[in-house]
Amino acid sequence: MSFGTRLAEAMDARGPVCFGIDPHPGLLDGWGLSDDAEGLAAFADTVLEACGDVGAAIKPQSAFFERHGSRGVAVLERLLADASAQGVLTILDVKRGDIGSTMSAYAEAYLMDGSPLAADAITVSPYLGPGALAPAFELAHRAGRGVFVLCVTSNPEGADVQHASLEGRSVAARVAEAVAHENAEAVGLGSIGLVVGATTASATRELGIDLAAVNGPVLAPGIGAQGGDPDSLASELGPARELVLATTSRAVLWHGPDRAALREAAQSAREEITRALRG
Repeated sequence: MSFGTRLAEAMDARGPVCFGIDPHPGLLDGWGLSDDAEGLAAFADTVLEACGDVGAAIKPQSAFFERHGSRGVAVLERLLADASAQGVLTILDVKRGDIGSTMSAYAEAYLMDGSPLAADAITVSPYLGPGALAPAFELAHRAGRGVFVLCVTSNPEGADVQHASLEGRSVAARVAEAVAHENAEAVGLGSIGLVVGATTASATRELGIDLAAVNGPVLAPGIGAQGGDPDSLASELGPARELVLATTSRAVLWHGPDRAALREAAQSAREEITRALRG
């Protein structure tokens, strides 16, 4: 079964929401945890237990595990394995992007069956050219996994590249067209998606991007602490809102370490996001 199909089923069953697992130092301190591998493990286990079955997916941010070296990466490997064993979809936020054999190696690290870091999907950067991502696309299709390509991000610096015009079309629109091509033969929801910031979704129209034509999921980070609002997101995207998987992280995570409070916050976020995007 393709990633797109599995994700669509999970979104229909549990709501179009993804919970970030971002153990940055401030959150670890707020939870009374040490900023080391042991603190990471306690944080990851708690979030998976409280939120894993609430939304459609979880999204670990790889950098916050990598900063602790091999012990931190080992925690990430265990988190991915535990989530898989529980039937929880994982989107690993790694934003990799390179060329040739190096891109192939990244794809094998995160998308190949049997890899310790294999996730159901990953995020990638297309700014060495969307065509350079072909190894990730090809392996994702073969392995039944997914890829989310950065398109219109919420950081102000991103506009310098993403909004630039090339042969009469914005760079972001050309990225979206490349993703649409990858999904052209998909039955149902495609497995190659876009990343569109929840606070910058309105820019897709200005940049000439038809999200509905992409036929892939739209990962929309930034709901909550970063200022994204589910109702505004739904209004800005119109019919394409059915494709959106909204991500919330800190707005929910600050309710930990109490599992009951964390789960209640996750359920409230799911209800608000589902009402806005699917109501």
